[in-house]
Amino acid sequence: MIDIAVAIPTYNGADKIPKVFEKLQQQTGLENITWEIIVIDNNSSDETPKVVKEYQDNNFLCVELKYHFESQQGASSARQRAVKEVKGELIAFLDDDNFPEKNWLAEAVIFAKKHPQAGAYSGKIIGKYETSPPENFKAISQHLAIRNHGEKELLFQPDNLQLPPSAGLVVRKEVWLKNVPNNLKLTGPFGKRRCSGDDYEVLLYLHNAGWEIWYNPKMKIEHYIPTSRLEKEYLLALAMGNGLATCQLRMIKAKFWQIPIIFMKTFLGNLRRVFRQYTKYQKELKTNLIAEFELIFYWGSFLGCFYWLQRELNFINRIKSQ
Repeated sequence: MIDIAVAIPTYNGADKIPKVFEKLQQQTGLENITWEIIVIDNNSSDETPKVVKEYQDNNFLCVELKYHFESQQGASSARQRAVKEVKGELIAFLDDDNFPEKNWLAEAVIFAKKHPQAGAYSGKIIGKYETSPPENFKAISQHLAIRNHGEKELLFQPDNLQLPPSAGLVVRKEVWLKNVPNNLKLTGPFGKRRCSGDDYEVLLYLHNAGWEIWYNPKMKIEHYIPTSRLEKEYLLALAMGNGLATCQLRMIKAKFWQIPIIFMKTFLGNLRRVFRQYTKYQKELKTNLIAEFELIFYWGSFLGCFYWLQRELNFINRIKSQ
């Protein structure tokens, strides 16, 4: 039985994935740990298959390196495929722009033994920026999977949507298979926009089944942020996508009687936030990217109530037509 599998979903990662392999080659403390690496090629059009094949042929990593092609594009599809393919008891996800420190994998295995009720856990994620981020960027950095909760272990609070991102996330395979549906809700479009949050959705299913979600500061990775992800167009699209997911995420754990309460609190709360943000920064919005990001996030969270309602009505109509 393999102790832990490193799953690397990638899209056109031919230039990036060698750096991830290099960091995995440098891992220490694995003398008594069996592990494997699996690359999920998420419909790449570059030379990703060729790059992985070269590593396989040369046995460069000294562990089994597997490659699978997943034609259904999207991070959730790639992660679902990885869960089906790996043999490990634990699955450690790395994106192709995540660079783990030398003890990352060993600390992941140690933590699983220390916390048997942890269904999933993540660590400290430090931003490695190609160019300097905008002024006051720290206020929104968590939206780009930059997380630092200090040097002490922390039990996340999923009821408040306090959860880790998928970057560097470790999950127990059997826990995922038993509790996460094959088709996640937060992967489709809302009009011309795309809803985010599928990584949080997975964790909420685990939490609903009674599993704990933890932060382990000894697991550290660098998350490379290219200049393109610091540009205004990308950031505002991200703000909208994350906002659209808010209502849907809150509904995942809701009991039937709680649904109208959550809907109204999300609807009215974000309408108030939109008004407050616009009133406070209306003269600065064209020049203050962080304030505009927050405004769009609140607006997306407001619109997300209608996104959730639309999906529920569509589901009811499908049931009636059967």
